[in-house]
Amino acid sequence: MIGNTILPPGLLMILGAWFLPFLSRKAQAIGVLVLSSVSLALFLWTPSGQYGEFEFLGASLNVVRIDSLSRIFGVIFHLAAILSALYALHVRDIRQHIAGLVYAGAAIGACCAGDLITLFVYWELTAISSVFLIWASGTERSYRTGMRYLIIQVGSGVLLLSGVVVQYVTTGSIEFTRFTPAGGTMSLGAMLILLAFGVKCAFPLLHNWLQDSYPEATVTGTVFLSAFTTKLAVYSLARGFPQTEILIWIGCVMTLFPIIYAVIENDLRRVLAYSLNNQLGFMVVGVGIGTELAINGTVAHAFCHIIYKALLFMSVGAVMYRTGTAKATELGGLHKSMPWTAGFCLIGAGAISGFPLLSGFISKSMIISAAGEEHLLWVWLILLVASAGVMEHSGIKIPFFAFFGHDSGKRPKEAPLHMRFAMGIAAFFCVGLGVAYPLLYKWLPHDVDYHPYTVTHVVTQLQLLLFAALAFVFLMKTHLYPPEIRSVNLDTDWIYRRAFPQLIQWGGTAIVMIDGTLRRTAMDTLNWFLRGVERLFSPRGIFGRAWPTGTMTIWATILLALCLVLYYM
Repeated sequence: MIGNTILPPGLLMILGAWFLPFLSRKAQAIGVLVLSSVSLALFLWTPSGQYGEFEFLGASLNVVRIDSLSRIFGVIFHLAAILSALYALHVRDIRQHIAGLVYAGAAIGACCAGDLITLFVYWELTAISSVFLIWASGTERSYRTGMRYLIIQVGSGVLLLSGVVVQYVTTGSIEFTRFTPAGGTMSLGAMLILLAFGVKCAFPLLHNWLQDSYPEATVTGTVFLSAFTTKLAVYSLARGFPQTEILIWIGCVMTLFPIIYAVIENDLRRVLAYSLNNQLGFMVVGVGIGTELAINGTVAHAFCHIIYKALLFMSVGAVMYRTGTAKATELGGLHKSMPWTAGFCLIGAGAISGFPLLSGFISKSMIISAAGEEHLLWVWLILLVASAGVMEHSGIKIPFFAFFGHDSGKRPKEAPLHMRFAMGIAAFFCVGLGVAYPLLYKWLPHDVDYHPYTVTHVVTQLQLLLFAALAFVFLMKTHLYPPEIRSVNLDTDWIYRRAFPQLIQWGGTAIVMIDGTLRRTAMDTLNWFLRGVERLFSPRGIFGRAWPTGTMTIWATILLALCLVLYYM
């Protein structure tokens, strides 16, 4: 901030990214870390308020708005960028550095946007920049996945822009504010905007881009991806659609359906992608409930989730970096040679499961308590079941199959020092937030009068987690736990991975058949006509043979008579 002017949050990272090519390859990685850190310092220095207001095509734009909601998301996005940059210090690929920096800067800018046009610009920039983190893998598969990802993300932006246009025509305003007043109906513009947010938030049936793309990104790219896109959507929902009842049930479905797929999935990065969907469900439920406690719980859970999910992706990424695979069937026993990574992974697994003294416990419980306070019995029960489910697939499965379980015989080196440092910081935050939770609660949008460490809550949570652990042991000992299979499990992505290509193939075949039939019919008709003409005008045809002079005279007379009749008519 200089005088009364400010640099829009995130813009330093976006602009700074274009100077990275002028640095040495080693300095490029350091540059990402420095730019992210300086941007955080500027953001913390900038006071809350609205900046950058001006008129554009008759509409009033408000480029920067920093309030209690955007402040905490801006802080955690900066922290995620710093952790990701630290983790990626070994990368010597300029594409990934530029993409990661622009992607993080755009997400920060979006959560500080005061109007929908500014939001749309940053929204699309996150889509366009992040796809390079997938394409950077350099495989044919990553290229196809990246194309699908880009189409879906840009499609979300098109929906958002359509909603903005309708909203502006009907209300005359493009302010990014709440779209559904309590008890009011949702307009068409608001519906389109909600659908755009839903695509980015991976609502059920709109979620497959997440499990499809994240595992195909580079090791470091996945850490970037896990932090920004979906949490930007959560922020947008909290800003625009609190107390929208349908979100409660959408969120409940999101918490449940990924559990089954995560349990049977062999690729541990896809397991984490499914568990990400599960955790998003808690946040969407919180937005749907919409009370102060629920919104606080949503924001706190998004904050904690970004850190422990990044930690889990970093630990699995470190394993993949050293062994070349993230398949559960090809791993196991790595705690012997990667003890630090195994330890950090256990902390992340404990945090996502909600163990007391870890970050997930003090954030997820706020949403569950909010459901209880609103007497939403079924929602409360669903969230408890989903909590047990996440313990199964992320709390136990990830560390068990990667570091313990059967011994794969692999003895890779421990993760590089900078990776361990990044994981260590994330693990420190997981423990620190779980213990010193008032420090986080002070940053939440509403005043907090909530204490997670009550006897009832701690005992209930421990019972739930121990029951989930017992169920896992029982299923493993009785060989009832679904075996990991070397395959790609499809859910609704079957539609565009299998059905659409099959339909396109069938459509192409049908078009070729119809085209051939029409061509043959036309040629047969033309040949029939030519043969008829040939018969008529051949030497033996009716018009080709010699006629007697008298007959020709009669026909000429008849024709002249017809001409006279027609003339006088």
